[in-house]
Amino acid sequence: MTQANKKDGTEHEVLMRDFRMADYDQVISLWSRCLLPFRPNGRDSRERIAAEIEGPSAIFLVAEERGRVVGTILGTIDGRKGWINRLAIEPDRQRGGLGSRMVLEIEARFKRKGLEVFACLIEDHNPGSMRFFEEIGYKDDRTVHYYSKRRNEGS
Repeated sequence: MTQANKKDGTEHEVLMRDFRMADYDQVISLWSRCLLPFRPNGRDSRERIAAEIEGPSAIFLVAEERGRVVGTILGTIDGRKGWINRLAIEPDRQRGGLGSRMVLEIEARFKRKGLEVFACLIEDHNPGSMRFFEEIGYKDDRTVHYYSKRRNEGS
């Protein structure tokens, strides 16, 4: 999937493709600029991400523009639902449609795997993401409370 970027008066292509481990450093840098929490000793370590993308339940996409990662989305499948994680768009590119296109692509891939329910978890301190997902048709289910148990706090 591609798109033309005319925001700065030039046209260049944004390529959406599968994540490669060579993208790791750029992805981590993007997450940092987008203020996403990063757990380098746990689930976000190079080794854990490499193992996750080799498995059958992860779909990790990046949006690349002129060799630079400008967007990410990680989809995971729990057998019943498709979970959207790590949607990050370069701050100066937000609200330009790239995030919506990335979500549509991950949803299409979930549908091809037979899934009908798509979900995401958004932390309270991120109202921009809440608005974004509401704008593209996701509903806030206030009857659900998220609990977690971690083997270590870095995971």
